[in-house]
Amino acid sequence: MSNPTYEFTRAITRRPSASIVDGLRAEDIGTPDLDKMLAAHADYVAALKSTGAKVIELNAIEAHPDAVFVEDTTLCLPQGAIMMRPGAPSRMGEVAEMLPTIRDCYDDVREIKGPGHVEGGDILVTGREILVGRSDRTDAKGVADLAEIAAEWGHQLREVFTPPGVLHFKTDCSLMDAETILSTKRLDASGCFEGYRVLHVAEGEEAAANAIRFNNLVLMASGFPRTAEMLDKEGYQVVEISNSECAKLDGGMSCLSLRF
Repeated sequence: MSNPTYEFTRAITRRPSASIVDGLRAEDIGTPDLDKMLAAHADYVAALKSTGAKVIELNAIEAHPDAVFVEDTTLCLPQGAIMMRPGAPSRMGEVAEMLPTIRDCYDDVREIKGPGHVEGGDILVTGREILVGRSDRTDAKGVADLAEIAAEWGHQLREVFTPPGVLHFKTDCSLMDAETILSTKRLDASGCFEGYRVLHVAEGEEAAANAIRFNNLVLMASGFPRTAEMLDKEGYQVVEISNSECAKLDGGMSCLSLRF
């Protein structure tokens, strides 16, 4: 039986735009270099395609600097898709831009109507439940609205809490397989992964926690050798991709695609 949590036939990505230099960031660690970001993005798309998946590559949108981070706009589930309601006001328009593509892919498309907010970067779908982290971008009302839709489709949703100073829940964790989660020690310490097998990223390599399992591959940011070695020893096929420019905008591997 295929596993909808990491076995995918399709993905959606969006090309970075020149306006990426104006993207949101929690702290300024430098301006992203568009050429470097485009090169890394091409590597990312190539890795997804190498598994046999079809990748829908959307054009850049200059009006939305953060639109490359498509994951925040939509939650893709086997039964249908749910359009999110981003907590950052400048990102609200990205959802409408994504909607036509999602309608082409899904018969059943729902939306978070508001006033609550929820972003895809706070949602981890595991083999048994949907974990949603409350954060600066995802609030209680948004979580409640999402839980209601997910329940109609037979999904159990559990609210958890993102550590202070961490932008999104998945900044600090990712799914390696249906029962295994890669996490920072600080997030795991909250007890949110009780009952799962948890692998910790190496000390000082916290940013490696945002990875994705996509079919036979684990895509992770390059520059975290101890975590990469640990995953390799655990039997995962790791592909390292430069994340130097996305990291300047608090972005990581999961943010760059919608997978279904």
